[in-house]
Amino acid sequence: MKAIEFIDVEKNFQDGDEQISALKKTNFSVEKGSFTAIIGPSGSGKSTFLTLAGGLQTPSAGTIKINGQSFSSEKEKTRSAIRFKEIGFILQASNLVPFLSIEKQLKLVDKVKKEKANSEAGNQLLEQLGVAALKKKYPDEISGGERQRVAIARALYNDPSVILADEPTASLDTDKAFEVVKILARETKEKNKATIMVTHDERLIEYCDQVYVMKDGVLESRNN
Repeated sequence: MKAIEFIDVEKNFQDGDEQISALKKTNFSVEKGSFTAIIGPSGSGKSTFLTLAGGLQTPSAGTIKINGQSFSSEKEKTRSAIRFKEIGFILQASNLVPFLSIEKQLKLVDKVKKEKANSEAGNQLLEQLGVAALKKKYPDEISGGERQRVAIARALYNDPSVILADEPTASLDTDKAFEVVKILARETKEKNKATIMVTHDERLIEYCDQVYVMKDGVLESRNN
């Protein structure tokens, strides 16, 4: 099943009298259980693509669907609710709340959902990602690689359909970068997620099922 789908999607910006085509007409989809990489130079349109996929921007033309349902055409309130339920974000900086312990990073998700904390599910996730022993610690007390694993746990905790990872290894050394990508690949398969990773590091794409190249707003498959 297609977890996320772009149908004839375009994104244009107005810069004075000039119209900039940040994303040219794009057709793209990722199935559940598939790990996809998007590579390309800075300014190529990768960030625009990711913000559209996450519903943080709306396309100038075309449609984006999540699990076969309309996403991009919904009003912001509805889009925000879908985003929270169906999309997990992993950013270049782990983006953890500095004054919350590791276990409370997950409990924060429950507070936003206004649901009772599921400690068992949270502990299991931290265990699977090898950071359960750190749950009483704070972000500044653990390493960069450990923070990214916690960020992955937080992204998965809400059981989203789609994981969007924006340069998730950029601040890590080579060993930790490979470790994080291997974890993402494993979690994608085991939890049947559709994962899209934007990266500059082509060494990491060996763990991906499909690779796309973004250049001047054009997204093309490198698997063909």
